[in-house]
This record gives sequence, structure tokens and C-alpha cells, in this order.
Amino acid sequence: MKPGEDRTRRDGVALLLIDFINPMDFEGSERLLDGARAAARVALKLRTVADELDIPTIYVNDNHGHWHSERSQIVERCASAQNPASEMVRALAPRSSDYFVVKPHLSGFYATSLPVLLPKIGATRLVLTGVAADICVLFTAADAHMRDYELWIPRDAVASEEDARTDWALGIMKDSMDARVEPTTRLTLNEWACRPIASVASV
Repeated sequence: MKPGEDRTRRDGVALLLIDFINPMDFEGSERLLDGARAAARVALKLRTVADELDIPTIYVNDNHGHWHSERSQIVERCASAQNPASEMVRALAPRSSDYFVVKPHLSGFYATSLPVLLPKIGATRLVLTGVAADICVLFTAADAHMRDYELWIPRDAVASEEDARTDWALGIMKDSMDARVEPTTRLTLNEWACRPIASVASV
């Protein structure tokens, strides 16, 4: 690289997939399923780009009331053909290279290893995707904001039971948590992740 030439870096970024590994068998899930499927397709594209940019992917997932379950059991149970979201789960199932954090409640930070994991991998900027935007994504974003993480929550990578609830949650995250909420059609992961490095003038 020549002196004075522009450079960029993507360190410090992590992609979070929140509660996509989900049986969708709870009351009201029929109102969430179509939006979740659409958000999952966008999240899968983000994961592909994250791989290309060497950005880690972290699944942050509910245990769905099965307190003895771990990663493989949760995925297997949610991918069962009897569950409405089985196709979505199989398409977006975590790989061996992905991190998987099991959460007992709403926020990905509450009683989980996420507060330890993120500093270990050097993450300071988070892309949040998942369901539901007005519950688990919102609570995770709030905890991340209180810990000074920079946030991007792509509008087309999250979903709620009602579009109005998604808009409400995104409004809070934008106005109160300084999050960016543009969809991936207006802001790409590469654009958001890349940061300029001050060029060094030649002597």
C-alpha cells in the first residue's frame, strides 16, 4: 500500500442472529411466521457476506423452556418437520464455525455468556437480526447500548407479529439507542463494517 492511500478495516464487528432457531409453536406465532421467514432470508445473505468479510456470526437463542438442552438439541428440535418453521430453521442452521449462545429470557445479555464472548472476540459493533423485533431484539439492543456497542438493526432482517410493532421498536432503537435501522437494500454490511484508517503521509 502506498503512503497516503485510503484503507479500511472491519475489525470489531459481529453479526447476531436472535431466536431464528425457533419452533414457532407459541400463541400468535402464525402472525410472525411470514415475517420471520423473510427476515431469515435476509439474515442468511448477511451471514454469507459476513463470512466473506471474516466477521463472526453469533446465534443468540432461547432454550424454549428445555433447560437441559444444548445447541444440537435445540436445533434438532426446532428443525423437526412437525414445526411450522422447520424449513426456515434448516436453511439458517448454525455451522460448526458459528458461535451459539443459549439465553433463558428476553435479552441476549441476561444470564448468558455473551457479555464475556463479545470482548473476547474484540466486538465493539453489532448487527442485530432476528425475532421478535419488539421483544428479544429490542431487549438485546437496549443491553448492548448500555454497554456502549454501536448498533445496526436492518429493518428487513427483523420481524414482529405486527408491522406496526416492528416500526415502534425500530423507532425506539434509532432514537434512544443511536442505532442505524436502514434495510440492507439501503446499507450493506460491507459499507457499515468498513471503517477508514487514517492514512500516513509520506515523509
